[in-house]
Amino acid sequence: MSLPPVEIPLGAMRFNSDSQKLEYFNGQIWMQVHTKTASAGNSGGTRGLFYRGYAAPTNSNVIDYITMSTAGNAVDFGDGLTDARQAGATGSNTRAVVVGRDSANNTIEYVTFASAGNAADFGDSTAARAGAPSAVSNGTRGLFAGNDGPISNIIDYVTIAQTGNATDFGDLSVTHSDGGRCQSSTRGIVAGGRSSDPYTNVIDYITMASTGNAADFGDLSSARNEIASDSNTVRGIFAGGSTGSNVNTMEFITISTLGNAQDFGDQSAATSSGRGSCSSIRFVFALGNSNNETIEFVELATRGNSINFGDLTVGRTQAAGVSNGHGGLG
Repeated sequence: MSLPPVEIPLGAMRFNSDSQKLEYFNGQIWMQVHTKTASAGNSGGTRGLFYRGYAAPTNSNVIDYITMSTAGNAVDFGDGLTDARQAGATGSNTRAVVVGRDSANNTIEYVTFASAGNAADFGDSTAARAGAPSAVSNGTRGLFAGNDGPISNIIDYVTIAQTGNATDFGDLSVTHSDGGRCQSSTRGIVAGGRSSDPYTNVIDYITMASTGNAADFGDLSSARNEIASDSNTVRGIFAGGSTGSNVNTMEFITISTLGNAQDFGDQSAATSSGRGSCSSIRFVFALGNSNNETIEFVELATRGNSINFGDLTVGRTQAAGVSNGHGGLG
């Protein structure tokens, strides 16, 4: 007797042992996941940064980096322009751009992934931000969505390859600060965050190549802020956060389709104020919480709980995460 056909869920991922390629199911056929090689200038592959943060009782200007393909402790990269926390960070293969501080400021700063060193001034955002906007990129444009001080729904953008001031892009569907983000090469995703409610579970998406307002994508399972998040080209991850109480929940979406987030697994502990970044294979994130130095990771292709990666050079929270191999780059 033959068995009934197995239904393959949309967005499922597999490793094809014949082609030696990672594939995802688009609802009809298996499609190969295409990625670009990050030009990190180091032999270890994709480089992830943890940018500034709060090392109680003071803010920190420390920038750490990790090589995402190999577990291990973070290494000193350089310093941000000032001691601060609460920033949004995104980037291209070559540069990371960062905006937002815990006190209202419109400064955008940047570093070059390939060479460790201190940050330099990039330009100014369209509004002074006191909080962490959700930052996304398609490799050419960097977008900063949401704002605190006061909380708002603004989106602005820069061209990453050239320094200069940001330009208005459009608006989110809700006021937002300190939420999650992820991206493909075409879409930017903004999820959750602090709003007037005081939190939201709304997931918005932005078409990055053309300016305009965000549109509804779906919902997180709960309204929360201070979420660690990022993506490869296919799957976005949202980890931890605060609903009023910290959670250990990790959820995922398939970026190319609309819909609500689904369960991925659990962090090792309930935390908020973590930050993270992705390669084409891994999501690596600092757990957050005051003076916590723990870094954990998951493999994006398979659901499951996070495991230990290593430690930050300085235990801290709200350290912005960014890599030169995230989902907007290929």
